[in-house]
Amino acid sequence: MPQQLDPLPDDWERALAVVAHPDDLEYGCAAAVAAWTDAGREVTYLMVTRGEAGIDTLDPARAARVREREQRDSAAVVGVTAVEFLDHPDGVVEYGTALRRDIAAAIRRHRPELLITLNPEDTWGGTYWNTPDHRAVGRAVLDAAGDAGNRWIFPDTEAKPWNGVRWVAVAGSDAPTHAVDVTGTLERGVQSLTRHRAYIEALTGEDPETYARNLLEGFARETAERFADRLAVPFRLYRR
Repeated sequence: MPQQLDPLPDDWERALAVVAHPDDLEYGCAAAVAAWTDAGREVTYLMVTRGEAGIDTLDPARAARVREREQRDSAAVVGVTAVEFLDHPDGVVEYGTALRRDIAAAIRRHRPELLITLNPEDTWGGTYWNTPDHRAVGRAVLDAAGDAGNRWIFPDTEAKPWNGVRWVAVAGSDAPTHAVDVTGTLERGVQSLTRHRAYIEALTGEDPETYARNLLEGFARETAERFADRLAVPFRLYRR
């Protein structure tokens, strides 16, 4: 019997989701975001890049415009209207103080209780090598949660320090601890990923909606085995 997952805490009002690329959240947790916004919680998206290196058939300048538009459309499906971009270069994001500062500044502006990011580990499930951007951004988010509350670290940001981050939830983790019931919002998660049509069509010859549905429904059913048979999105939760 696999170890059961606990429900993710829901006693919060604001979340900030920070990932490397447009589409990262749609592969990881958009259905959970829909559940949160339906419950009246505020979720803001922050993309570290514009995903300009993600479509081989489009030059970076055009790809950036396409992927930004797709990300905003995708976010709207799950009730997110605030989508920001940091403009770090796609594919070569560097972990370091510059990245930590930008993320800490965003945390101070938005004052979230919950941070959301993507798997910072070396692999996906111990089988597939993770990308440098995912690793750099995920690690920087975990570090910036503390940076944002320390007035002596990055003292020159416009907003004042914010030490109110209570949790960091990592989607796509090899070792999840918690989950969010998406029984009522999984369809919106599918439609949210489908909005990344140009990216998916460059990635696979499969119909984008069929591709998104098979992938996300499969993930949710797999998680249900560890969450009282409820369709769910898993996270590894770090408390602060």
